[in-house]
Amino acid sequence: MQALHIGILNIMHDKEATSQRFHRVLSTPEQPVVIHEYYPRQHYAGRLVPDSVARLMQPLNLSAVAQLDGFIVTGAPIETIPFSQITYIQELRDLMETLVSHRIPQLYLCWGAMAALNHFYGITKHRLPHKLFGVYPHQILQETPLLAGLTPGFVAPHARYAEMDADQLAATPDLRVDAVTTAGDLFLVENGHQRQTFMFAHLEYDRWALVHEYRRELLAHPERTYHPAENDFEPTTMAVPPFAWQTSQHRFFTNWLAQVAQWRAVQV
Repeated sequence: MQALHIGILNIMHDKEATSQRFHRVLSTPEQPVVIHEYYPRQHYAGRLVPDSVARLMQPLNLSAVAQLDGFIVTGAPIETIPFSQITYIQELRDLMETLVSHRIPQLYLCWGAMAALNHFYGITKHRLPHKLFGVYPHQILQETPLLAGLTPGFVAPHARYAEMDADQLAATPDLRVDAVTTAGDLFLVENGHQRQTFMFAHLEYDRWALVHEYRRELLAHPERTYHPAENDFEPTTMAVPPFAWQTSQHRFFTNWLAQVAQWRAVQV
């Protein structure tokens, strides 16, 4: 079977851990994958690229991206910052336009999904009263191949301070909301015609990711009050956290890769 070439714009704070997570979730027996990781050039303008970044990734190259079979834009812990203030926002917009113009399947995650929905459809984001942080059950609103094998009530981790405007989403005919948490928070939005998938959960997270995120924020701002992840476990203990979303993780990424492979076959 011919390998899929998948690009990743890795803009997470924990880039090495994020890289490891995607290498794991995209490694399925059903479909061989070659991963190409990139960082935005503008983010490091005027300063040296850290060795830890240069060792894992290449500077974003749109000519190379245009040859790929699929592309993932990760989340980033910057959802409280206006899009216009992100140093690499124009570079990201150029990337998104390249992906659409070359009909490359796109998977945008968390903040990446927010930026893409804003860029393509003008959907605005608003800050949540408090961080949506934890493992939550979901309801399926629309059947879609991406959710094949997932049942109502499936769980996934969320970690974000913002949400997209629900009324604007509903008023955009090209967009379809496939699944939300049981409390109505976004999980999955699609535009199949443009081969775009927008996921607001961090389904790529491993069992320790929420714990590490909680501890990182606590160390960065000890003066603030942070609540441990809901429906997870007490992160101050040394217990091994549960991995309740492992099955959902495997099924979703297997489904997405299968969809990418089908679209490549159609183009060929």
